[in-house]
Amino acid sequence: MADSRKNSDRHIVVVGAGPGGLTAAMILAHRGYRVTVVEKAAQVGGRSARLKAGSYEFDTGPTFLHQKFTLEEMFQEAGRNLDDELDLIQLDPMTRLKWGQTSIETSSDPVKMASEIERVFPGESDGFRRFMSDQEEKFRLLVPCLTASYSRFRDLFRKCLLDAFPYVATRHSVFSLLGEYFSDERLRLAFTFQSKYLGMSPWKCPALFSILAFLEYRFGIYHVQGGISRISERMAEIAEQDGAEVRLDSPVREVLSQGWETSGVRLDSGEVIKADAVVLNADYGHAVTQLLNGHNVPENKVRRKGFSCSTFMLYLGLDTLYEAEPHHQILFADDYRKNLTEIQNERVVSEDMSVYVRNSSVTDPLVAPQGHSNLYVLVPTINTRHEVDWPAMQSSYRDKVLDRIEAQTGMKDLRDRIVEERMITPQNWRDDESVFMGATFNLKHSLNQLLYLRPHNRYSKFSNLYLAGGGTHPGSGLPTIYESARISANMISEQFGSKYDRIDLTMPLLTAGS
Repeated sequence: MADSRKNSDRHIVVVGAGPGGLTAAMILAHRGYRVTVVEKAAQVGGRSARLKAGSYEFDTGPTFLHQKFTLEEMFQEAGRNLDDELDLIQLDPMTRLKWGQTSIETSSDPVKMASEIERVFPGESDGFRRFMSDQEEKFRLLVPCLTASYSRFRDLFRKCLLDAFPYVATRHSVFSLLGEYFSDERLRLAFTFQSKYLGMSPWKCPALFSILAFLEYRFGIYHVQGGISRISERMAEIAEQDGAEVRLDSPVREVLSQGWETSGVRLDSGEVIKADAVVLNADYGHAVTQLLNGHNVPENKVRRKGFSCSTFMLYLGLDTLYEAEPHHQILFADDYRKNLTEIQNERVVSEDMSVYVRNSSVTDPLVAPQGHSNLYVLVPTINTRHEVDWPAMQSSYRDKVLDRIEAQTGMKDLRDRIVEERMITPQNWRDDESVFMGATFNLKHSLNQLLYLRPHNRYSKFSNLYLAGGGTHPGSGLPTIYESARISANMISEQFGSKYDRIDLTMPLLTAGS
């Protein structure tokens, strides 16, 4: 256990009350550190904050939780039990995947999933069983690599990474790897679309990320009653109960520095908050180009890095409930590979788009008035590296998205049912939400931007500035963002000579399932 009396003499400032910042704050406050969280918005959550439109409530970004055990670890790090703090519902079926008139209902029940595969793709269920067995061993080897820090060159030679090296250093993409298990391209897509969580095409995404599909089909996905935003809100409450201060409407102008150390932050108001260490949970590209006074990285240098795609978002409050439609569904583009190639090349806004639709009101009565529903629509699209006049085209693009939903689902009268509507374009992400190049999934997860080659959890120019979020190791997606925050919290504890107990539920879970 950490020495809370010793730790209370240390002041940690956390910049940004997104999932990463709040995870770090919750853990550090529980260990007895004096923690101040400063957030520019009027609410916590960052890109996972609650969005309100009239009497309807939406998640701004992430819509479900996978790797529940990772979040369980984070709450145990703060002395809490996740299931006591939040109401989580495991979804079964998980997602309806649609290719024109063909669809499949996915499940984390292996018997159900194998049967569904046989129903839609006869003769392919054996490939599913082989895939799940192979990926379990792969994940078992990768877990220690993903939870370790990479701040020194010698970290590249950790035993865990050497053991996992054959899975990391492969020329296979996620899509090509799935060719070893499934012959039908559509079925391969059912196990590769998860690359979207990283903002990448499965034809470009490194094969090690086939574990994303394994994690879903092995452990399931969960809906949080009230929305994913409730996780961040509860984290903030827990941190405050352990003594942290959460200051909203407090944008940071700059991280202050003295030599190779940060001394705190200056707010836009001019107020200076001194700190023994700072956790920076702002968008990576925005933070390193805008907030490191005297140490900012030139924007053109950051732009040379690989960035993820962006997203076009619609949040629709409806005066009806489509009870026959699933909680989650994905409508694949007619030519999915072309769609993703256009996105990857960052120049063309695809007309033949893929659309993700969440109809959470069939599960959650808390987010819309009775008999009404909230519909969340996400379309992966290009980031803003090459300028697109979104204000000029957003209305027509919105209509094309609605056309596709009405044509391919049972929501034939969708337009007539819209009571409230909000829209976010890639340009909005960039200009209004401080997301560098509108890249909502942050840096790409290419091999040259992973592990040691990804921005480190301790920022290289300062001995006491730490990063949390999708732009640092281990990467984007809620579970890995939570993990990035824990890694940074642990490094802070180590810096100040504080002992802590490392919570590990993952390896016992895998052992129990073997």
